[in-house]
Amino acid sequence: MATDFSSIPLIDVSALLAKCDDPKMGEDPGVLEVVRQLDKACTEAGFFYLKGHGVSDALLKEVKDITRRFFELPCEEKTKIKMTPAAGFRGYQRVGENITKGTPDMHEAIDCYKEVTRGMYGDLGKTMEGYNQWPQNPPKFKVIMEEYISICTGMLSHPFISIPIILFPGLEFFILMMILLVRAELARKIMRGIALALGGSPDEFEGQRAGDPFWVMRLIGYPGLTTTNGTHEAMKNDIGCGAHTDYGLLTLLNQDEDINALQVRNLSGEWISAPPVPGTFVCNIGDMLKVNFHAFNLLIKSILHEN
Repeated sequence: MATDFSSIPLIDVSALLAKCDDPKMGEDPGVLEVVRQLDKACTEAGFFYLKGHGVSDALLKEVKDITRRFFELPCEEKTKIKMTPAAGFRGYQRVGENITKGTPDMHEAIDCYKEVTRGMYGDLGKTMEGYNQWPQNPPKFKVIMEEYISICTGMLSHPFISIPIILFPGLEFFILMMILLVRAELARKIMRGIALALGGSPDEFEGQRAGDPFWVMRLIGYPGLTTTNGTHEAMKNDIGCGAHTDYGLLTLLNQDEDINALQVRNLSGEWISAPPVPGTFVCNIGDMLKVNFHAFNLLIKSILHEN
């Protein structure tokens, strides 16, 4: 059950990653210590910082930089990849087009999903049939994003995990991988530790049980407050993304190092800040997983960023 936590724990998973493909990983003292910390974090808070993940700082910076450059483009350039039903609801959304609990969110975004060909999932998957709309500007956008997805997931068609990046002036990059993990790299290894924390074997979330994995990537930009004569103008809704839980399995959030935006609600209803910690991801368990930890009382809240 979630508790009245007052801070988000930090977990160094380097020992877990080093032994993740060892058949006897569950007997390794270093792995077991990471598993103990994962169990405690998932049970008490549902959120934790992830250190020792192995994703290079250079790639993380490159992803942030090119995401920022896209959201700085004029509206007419960004809407060249406007989200449409024909593309399986992939593409660009303008500020206020995304809705959380009936309220427009003050962010813009690009939604990308695992590409689904016609008939791949029968009638159930018709809504999601389509291909991702990648912008031509900035150059190399697709190449960089697909490399990042591959490193975090192990391939470009994986389960539900979420990988956000909060950037200047409040840009959040999300990769939400839906369903369960099968062969993901970083994600798969974290899920192996969580499987052990749940008392199962390391591969509980792999093989036939995981089914055919699906991923979603959201690149989200939170605009800064507009000003008049140096004074911030009031907005009807100043929340970048309203209070919500993530509907997938696992979220990985890469925050910009000088933006403090993410807040998490504890059992008493108090919002706890999750300030950026350089070199880490912020992880949280989604609805698909938190049932196993009985963590029913967690919400994630992204608030408006400003310069």
